[in-house]
Amino acid sequence: MTAGSTAPPERTLILAPLGRDALVAKQILDDAAIGCEICPDLGRLMRELVRGADSAVVTEEACRTEEIGELAAWVASQPAWSDFPFIVLTEHGGGLERNPAAARLTAILGNVSFLERPFHPTTLVSMVHTALRGRRRQTECRRLNEELELRVEERTAELAAANRQLLSQIEERERVESTLRQMQRLEAVGQLTSGVAHDFNNLLTVVLGNIGFLERGLAEHGIDGRLRQRLGYMRVAAERGAKLTDQLLSFSRRQRLEPRSLDLNVAVAGMRDLLQSTMGGSIRIQTRLSADLWLAMVDPTQLELAILNLAINARDAMDVGGTLVVDTDNVTLRAPIQPEDPPAGEYVAICVSDTGQGMSEDVRARVFEPFFTTKEVGKGSGLGLSQVLGFAKQSGGGVRIDSTPGRGTAVHIFLPRAEASVPSPAAKPATRNGEHPSRGTTVLLVDDDNAVREVTRAMLHDLGYLVLEAGSGGAALDLLDRTPRLDLMIVDFAMPGMNGGEVARLARMRRTNLPVLFITGFAERATIEGIDEPQILRKPFMEDELGERVRAALSGVGPAATPLRH
Repeated sequence: MTAGSTAPPERTLILAPLGRDALVAKQILDDAAIGCEICPDLGRLMRELVRGADSAVVTEEACRTEEIGELAAWVASQPAWSDFPFIVLTEHGGGLERNPAAARLTAILGNVSFLERPFHPTTLVSMVHTALRGRRRQTECRRLNEELELRVEERTAELAAANRQLLSQIEERERVESTLRQMQRLEAVGQLTSGVAHDFNNLLTVVLGNIGFLERGLAEHGIDGRLRQRLGYMRVAAERGAKLTDQLLSFSRRQRLEPRSLDLNVAVAGMRDLLQSTMGGSIRIQTRLSADLWLAMVDPTQLELAILNLAINARDAMDVGGTLVVDTDNVTLRAPIQPEDPPAGEYVAICVSDTGQGMSEDVRARVFEPFFTTKEVGKGSGLGLSQVLGFAKQSGGGVRIDSTPGRGTAVHIFLPRAEASVPSPAAKPATRNGEHPSRGTTVLLVDDDNAVREVTRAMLHDLGYLVLEAGSGGAALDLLDRTPRLDLMIVDFAMPGMNGGEVARLARMRRTNLPVLFITGFAERATIEGIDEPQILRKPFMEDELGERVRAALSGVGPAATPLRH
């Protein structure tokens, strides 16, 4: 019975098959307004007990003459809350102290009261009221117990839900902390990378520059053979070092990107010959280009390098007869799950997949770690996928890898969708090969590294320029004040004290139209954000690169007067 429901009327059953006891008892209880019903035999009593009753009045002889095993079983099978009350009418002198049968009934019926006949009607009524009141309390305890059990069940369910939510929050927190630790490790490696990149590129500038001078000197003196071959080995090694530095900067997301609206279908189609020559004749190449593909905002050169990196990894993972597939598609992504995933939004996806060996979960978890590789020693730097991830993240997107051991790997690069249309390629300025500067063209060279400055000065001298040198920003400004004519200033961007940007700003306060060319081994993107790419020459550089940039700056082709960030 639940709260608010109507309780059924109380019933007292009477079992007195001999004489007039049943009628007398019913008359007394009717007069007291107690609902009662006579049962002619034990079978009827059992059926009514099953239907529901609140107390029973039975005579001693009924229990003695009837088989009460069924009644004893019913009493024993009562639920824990129930202790059904019986009133047994005994004969005169049939109390417990002189009646062994009464003791047996107590053991069988449990909650039993004895009333000796003849009895006063008030006594019977009082005993029945007492029995009913006890039964009501049992029923109330049952109701309260059921409510308590329901509340416990509800509370247990609430606690279970809260526990599941807490476990989910703990798992999410652990995932976020793991992601944060991974990002911190990557950031630490990135900072270390950018810290050594400038000095490393300065060293490579000196090495490659002097190799160039030696090669040209040997050629002028007609010396060939093993010496030239050894110089060639040195050049290849130095160029590999320059490429490795560029890969490190790409991984650390500190390279300078030139993003523009790009049709990836056109880019992939234009790379097919390059991919085929890279993969060789033993690997099939398929392209699945999506129709109505969105434009992507991406640096075309870095995208080609990323695709080429993935293609080389795929080639190394496949046997003869494998297949490389390049897909493009429009995708809308939800919130990221892995650190390498892009933020939620619309992206243009390019997928490079292979039919190679695939990756185990352990390898999959480490593929973006710098210098991690499963290739043989000397077959890979371990920076390919790190570079791809750095490029994708710096572009505002991300990377996702799907791989099954024995079935192959698919690497998805997600690039942000561009709203603008594809711009027409800007016409490059025509420069005449072999064009020499006019006599007396003077260049101010500013670099704090003596070896780099010496190599650069020698290159400029060989190109026919007059060169003034300064080892610091202050010395450069002093030369500028004392020199009536200067046609160009070449300045290293990353210098102690006064960096190249500050030197150029102060120089243009003195000479507004002075062209400036920056050379840099590495500079943070934020510090060179106001400088256009044609004004920057990256170390290590060769003499022909230097000559081309100098001629462009002197001819006014590059945006030499671009305002600099203060």
